[in-house]
Amino acid sequence: MDSDAVWQHIDSERAWLADLLESLPAADWEHPSLCAAWSVRDVGAHLTFAQARVRDLAWPALRAGLRYDVFVRDTARRSPLGHEEIVATLRGFLGSRRRVAFISDLEPLLDILVHNQDVARPLGIDHPIPPDAAAAAADRLLTTPAPLRRWKPPSAVHLVATDTDWTFGAGREVPAPMGDHLLTLTGRLPLPRGPSSPA
Repeated sequence: MDSDAVWQHIDSERAWLADLLESLPAADWEHPSLCAAWSVRDVGAHLTFAQARVRDLAWPALRAGLRYDVFVRDTARRSPLGHEEIVATLRGFLGSRRRVAFISDLEPLLDILVHNQDVARPLGIDHPIPPDAAAAAADRLLTTPAPLRRWKPPSAVHLVATDTDWTFGAGREVPAPMGDHLLTLTGRLPLPRGPSSPA
């Protein structure tokens, strides 16, 4: 997927989330998300850091003891932004290709695709993940080194997308929509049961 297509998906997903958050009653902002210990509001606050400058992240990183998971959790939960400011910040990103230093275009794509599901699914909202975008995000995730890759890929299975040309691994075949595979790889969904025997 080329850079233009990546950013078109990012803009589309950010616009969708901003519209959704703006429409939610206050109680839904406090609804638990698929992210452990994060509310819908925390997910939205986390995504407002997508264009943060290194100097703005230095103190939170030190406060977290340079522990990545703690840093990500604390910046979201300590964010002072209110609901309207979160929505406005997300809308302000539209059309911009600015990103945090030292990452590729695919990290913000992965972030917004997965976090939109973190919000949508617990609220009972069906928001399909574009298969081509999910495949690009999954490939990026699988090539990200630890400790930045926080989820271990499943072993002894052959993941096969049913809606785009994408596969991963070897073993028992597990067919599923590409979006479901992405959510499995990021710990949101359990590994689907596949009908095939190990190859």
